[in-house]
Amino acid sequence: MISMIGVSSSRGFWAPVARILAFLMVFLGLMSASQAQSQGTAPTAEPAKVQQLIELLDDPEVRQWLATKQPATPAGTTPAATTPADAAPASGLAARWTAELRRHMTGITNAFPRVGPEIDAARTSLSGAMENHGTAPILKGFFFILLIGYGAEYLLRYLLRQTLSSAQLTGPARSMLVKVLPLLVFAIATTTVLAVAGWPSRLEETIAPLLVAWIGARLLITIASAVLSGGPVDATDPAGRTGYLSLTTEDARFWYRSSVGIICAAAAIWGIGDAMRALSISADVRNLIAAVLGLVVLALAIVTVLRRPVGVTTRSRRVVGNILMVAFLVLLWLLWVADMRVLFWIGLYIIGLPLLLRFTSAFAKTMLDTSADDDMRVMRNVLIERGARLVIIALAAGWLALVFRVNASMMIQDDAVNRIFRGVLAGVVILLTADLVWQLTKSLISLRVKHAAVETTDPAERARNTRLLTLMPILRNFLAAFILVVAVLMVLSGLGVQIGPLIAGAGVFGVAIGFGSQTLVKDVISGIFYMTDDAFRIGEYIQSGSYKGTVESFSIRSVKLRHHRGPVFTVPFGSLGAVQNMSRDWVIDKFMINVSYDADIAKVKKVVKGIGAALLEDPELGPMISETVKMKGVETFGDYGITLSFAMTTKPGHQTQIRRRAQAMIKEAFDKNGISFASPTVQVAGDEQHTAAAAATRDAIAKKNAAAALGEGAPPE
Repeated sequence: MISMIGVSSSRGFWAPVARILAFLMVFLGLMSASQAQSQGTAPTAEPAKVQQLIELLDDPEVRQWLATKQPATPAGTTPAATTPADAAPASGLAARWTAELRRHMTGITNAFPRVGPEIDAARTSLSGAMENHGTAPILKGFFFILLIGYGAEYLLRYLLRQTLSSAQLTGPARSMLVKVLPLLVFAIATTTVLAVAGWPSRLEETIAPLLVAWIGARLLITIASAVLSGGPVDATDPAGRTGYLSLTTEDARFWYRSSVGIICAAAAIWGIGDAMRALSISADVRNLIAAVLGLVVLALAIVTVLRRPVGVTTRSRRVVGNILMVAFLVLLWLLWVADMRVLFWIGLYIIGLPLLLRFTSAFAKTMLDTSADDDMRVMRNVLIERGARLVIIALAAGWLALVFRVNASMMIQDDAVNRIFRGVLAGVVILLTADLVWQLTKSLISLRVKHAAVETTDPAERARNTRLLTLMPILRNFLAAFILVVAVLMVLSGLGVQIGPLIAGAGVFGVAIGFGSQTLVKDVISGIFYMTDDAFRIGEYIQSGSYKGTVESFSIRSVKLRHHRGPVFTVPFGSLGAVQNMSRDWVIDKFMINVSYDADIAKVKKVVKGIGAALLEDPELGPMISETVKMKGVETFGDYGITLSFAMTTKPGHQTQIRRRAQAMIKEAFDKNGISFASPTVQVAGDEQHTAAAAATRDAIAKKNAAAALGEGAPPE
């Protein structure tokens, strides 16, 4: 695409020469000294001074200062009649603005008959300044400047072709060397020769703006070429759109040609206007010539709008869009003519700033390091992506503030309007700076959270990571609120709002809110102390009163607990109370087993010891065991058997899994070794010895009962 948009090296070299020669032919006509046009005596420097005096007297600031220095009108006298243009300024802002606009337009209208005489006077003044230097040396010197500049550029291009033919240099670096470096050499060479040439000051002040305008135009054309032709190539796009702005080859060629014409015309307007100021041409004449030349830029812009490539759309929508855009361009020209430069630049920003930001964003994405995993590279990504946007908007706001100070100070003397306008510009920069700070902070915190989420076998590092996972989201929310509050306060201060009483009022209001929401304050403060004490972290299993579960997340006033059966409890910090953390360091798990009275206790202990060794050798459960399962001893004697106590130490959260596995292994080992578990039984005896004993017992009970009955029925003695 670059080859399609650009031109050949020879054409790219001689085309600027032709344009600069056209400029030269126009303005050398102003510098040529013609004795036939001289009237009477030899020219002197007096006409130039007269023109400067006229220009100063036309300056509204000078006129206002002279008006303040006039003595007061004595009592009883009638002030001299004043013309409408010299009347006292109206008190209202709109009236003053309207009066100044009327004065400006009247000056432009009255400047038509003065264009020719003032140009002749400027030419006469310039001829007088060149009288002692002659004509031929100046012309030769100017051509020598062009020869030096383009000669240096051509030499550098030749050296670059010889060097880059064998070098493997591609991408932005090659574009920088091939396009920007020759232009930089041309600018340095020409300005250096102009500075050391020793020309008359008036001639230097006239030619310097033209040279600067042409260098600026070439730089902007180079940037336009890079914007429209550079960028990544998307081979998957069916329409063939590539580059930073997703344009087809034909679209890019059209916008390049249109931008070249508009840039050259705008640079000519600026250069000619500054040259006329150096020649002491009055402001009204300069404004008239600038308005006429602005019609050229307006015509080029309208042609670009009407012929621009558009996507698939209906004819009516395209017609309406063209009408609106042409009307907007005409409005911009009217603002330029009316010298409303602030509104003009705002309208220009509406057209160009979104496109520039779009290009900046696309270009910045090509420079990002997508695999950044350390602080420096993450900060570099944020500074490239957000910092580039901040720089562009800050420069635009700074230029608008400069234009407002230079241009609007004559039309708007209202301090409130000045303060609000400058406050809005400063507020935009402050908010973008706050966004940059926030993005840097958020990216660094997110990087810390990402690193903390990586699994590790080191217990100390794992504890540190869980603490980071707990505290970093809270810190991020706090910093977001802090940056927002500070940015808003700075914006309000820039707008002229006294933030001291505002902060004091907010403090009183906060005290009132605090009394009305003591529970909320209690929750927030309790949460701060819980975090300070490191009572629990995300992922830990805790229990507090009737609430228990795994900590999932925090807010500024509550914690979310996920119960092992699924429900989520949102518990305010003020309601937690004493917290039982079951996920710290280690866990001792105990369980009981009942064996029969005829079981061999020593054998049971030996069997359990073997089971403990087998658990330690298990590749899945072994790393989770700190102390394997052991039999502690006899706990109690029950009605049906002996209760034995067992214990083991595991890592938090794994005790249930290990206990279940140990109990299953104990069951299998007891079955293999003939160890029976205790269970309720009923014993029934059937041998002769027991039968005789039972009969004797039965007879004894019967005799006892008969004797008792006999004693109760005997008569008294």
